[in-house]
Amino acid sequence: MGETGQVLDDTADPWAPPEPTRALAWGYPTGPIGSSESTAAAGLSLGLVLPLLLVASLVAGAVGGLVGYRAGRDDAPSTASLRDPSATLGAPLPAVRVSRAATSVAGIAAKVLRSVVSISVDDATGSGTGSGVVLRSDGYVLTNNHVVASAVKAGTITVSFNDGRVDLPARVVGRDPETDLAVIRVVGAKGLTPATLGTSADLAVGDPVVAVGSPLGLTGTVTAGIISALDRTVRVPGGPAGTASTPLFDAIQTDAAINPGNSGGPLVDLAGRVIGINSAIASLSGSGTDEQSGSIGLGFAIPVDEARSIAEQLIRTGRATHPVIGVQAQTVGADGNGPRGARITALVAGGPAKGAGLRVGDVITRVDDRAIASVDGLVVALRTHEVGDSVTLTLVRDGARVTVRVVLQDKSAS
Repeated sequence: MGETGQVLDDTADPWAPPEPTRALAWGYPTGPIGSSESTAAAGLSLGLVLPLLLVASLVAGAVGGLVGYRAGRDDAPSTASLRDPSATLGAPLPAVRVSRAATSVAGIAAKVLRSVVSISVDDATGSGTGSGVVLRSDGYVLTNNHVVASAVKAGTITVSFNDGRVDLPARVVGRDPETDLAVIRVVGAKGLTPATLGTSADLAVGDPVVAVGSPLGLTGTVTAGIISALDRTVRVPGGPAGTASTPLFDAIQTDAAINPGNSGGPLVDLAGRVIGINSAIASLSGSGTDEQSGSIGLGFAIPVDEARSIAEQLIRTGRATHPVIGVQAQTVGADGNGPRGARITALVAGGPAKGAGLRVGDVITRVDDRAIASVDGLVVALRTHEVGDSVTLTLVRDGARVTVRVVLQDKSAS
């Protein structure tokens, strides 16, 4: 993303260019466990253990020296004199019944955990973990495409539940790399507890949220935070199994801790309703490496309104459609020069835009009543519709305002 991570210094020039310290790396929060891909987690563990061992050694040395010094003195107390045979810490207090509101983190966790699963994927290259959300009682589970993509051709997928059921086999129903979503089905499942799907249309920055999943294979992990920002475009590098780099549009940003293994798990509101599917994190990579570090408070979720639409299509047909108008475009006007919007640079032959009379050089400024300030904004606006819908585009052409009706086409047909 061209950004760097650094510690702010009050004495430094606030307008100076950032120093090239540690690169900000975008990555999928998929947690490989027990394979060569888990070196980041292993490195983290060793990185913590070794300093602790060193500290323990230093403390032991200091204590040993002190004891030796004291033992060499005639007035040093004996060990027995330090004990109190009649010592008591008092009787335990009577149990207190704690009332946990349904909207507390504990209340939300109790409701949501039964609808969240841990997903394990094994293939020829190793194994990995992710998370998923139960959609229906008969075994349909929503997750990320990058969690299960490697197992499609040759691999196995198993699912574990928070109630103790583990390693149940599952199969891919359908995948959509375009939105990084997938639906799997637990073989022979029945009586599951579906999650309650909310809406992402009325979210606000600052809203409290809770993330649930299996970071680093630690099933049933619950973290809390707020919505830090909305409408983010996150460009994640290519994922595992050669999955392509596809931007996440209109993503929900949160500071709730999301780590490798949280992928596919839910981001929920205070009513326990799913408002997003956790999908990506920003992390500070090690110097000169692409390895992910832990959460730095920058996690990103796919809005549930989009996830619901894609999941329905995948369950029905195994594939998803994506409405487009058949143009290539670039963002213009952000610098204040000329109209702001998406300037058409090319028209797809046979596409709806060409058929409707749009021209190279036209600047799209609105889709229906929604202002368009960028190419990303155009994509997001079109994705709120379905293939076959008719939309009104407002254009600036040669300085004049023009409106054109366009029927949306599936991207695969463009």
